[in-house]
Amino acid sequence: MIKIVAVGKCREKALLALIKEYEKRLGAFAKIEIIEVADEMAPQSLSTAQMMEVKRKEGERLLARLKPSDHVILLDLAGHMIDSVKLAEKIHNVQTYGGGDIAFVIGGSLGISEAVIQRSDWRWKLSDLTFPHQMVRLLVCEQVYRAFTILHHQPYHK
Repeated sequence: MIKIVAVGKCREKALLALIKEYEKRLGAFAKIEIIEVADEMAPQSLSTAQMMEVKRKEGERLLARLKPSDHVILLDLAGHMIDSVKLAEKIHNVQTYGGGDIAFVIGGSLGISEAVIQRSDWRWKLSDLTFPHQMVRLLVCEQVYRAFTILHHQPYHK
């Protein structure tokens, strides 16, 4: 199973429609579940301590949705950038040798708690660009779908 565990709700109708389309396409290859956890309300300007507290609370919510057997791939600006073929290889290796579900974790707008970083098995940097968190869900869905088409030798990836 593929899980996408993300902070906050996706409210953009256009993005939701595209995410649903990739969920449907992925259904031919794997079961997928998108899990949303509540984001923490925070004022515009925060002290460092307040920021850490927001990340801690959101991190606890994320961790509560992960099983001990999950292979956690954390979307992280400090992670490793790879191409789609390497992502396909990573998914294949986890499914073949890892045993658990693959959980892609997307933190909140303030970042990721240290506890979530410590729980991750691998950290993936999607891009040097900055994306809205809701769009990251779509990009992860598309890239996971692309990875499965690569693994099944389908013509989607060119």
